Amino acid sequence: MKSENSKKTRQIVYGAVFIALVYVCTAFVNFPITFLLGKGGLVHLGNVPLFIIAIVFGKKYGAIAGGVGMALFDILSSWTVWAPFTLVIVGLMGFTVGAITKNRSSFAVNLLAILAACAIKVVGYYIAEGIIYGNWISPLGSIPGNLVQIGVAALIVLPFVGRIRKAASKIDI
Repeated sequence: MKSENSKKTRQIVYGAVFIALVYVCTAFVNFPITFLLGKGGLVHLGNVPLFIIAIVFGKKYGAIAGGVGMALFDILSSWTVWAPFTLVIVGLMGFTVGAITKNRSSFAVNLLAILAACAIKVVGYYIAEGIIYGNWISPLGSIPGNLVQIGVAALIVLPFVGRIRKAASKIDI
């Protein structure tokens, strides 16, 4: 019984750490993209830990860390109206990346997973912005920023995530 409690405790701790990593990289490693069309936004590196967590630890941790970590950023910033959308969109991104990469480890599979997450982000935030602003043309201006955000994360994650996954395979959670 004690080892089962210990495992649950480790899972909760890892989940909290993963949420914190996504939040910190979203909140503190970013720059505004007000120069693009649309209503503004920012490019952040929160997708880096999100993708690593989803690929290395799976869809459950990817969904929770991504969705909660980035929604927490929205809540603690001036973007609170976005939080419910972010929770769903980014949670789905993390879940999808983890599901695609489950039991598969290759550059091509990881790239496919990140491309799927990119599609979810672009479509999800297009719909969210359309709902929030009541305008279905303006959200088109946010697509380049979303593509840059995922592209930068992919460039950082893809070369290293295979080695990270191998090293992390020794972690029991």
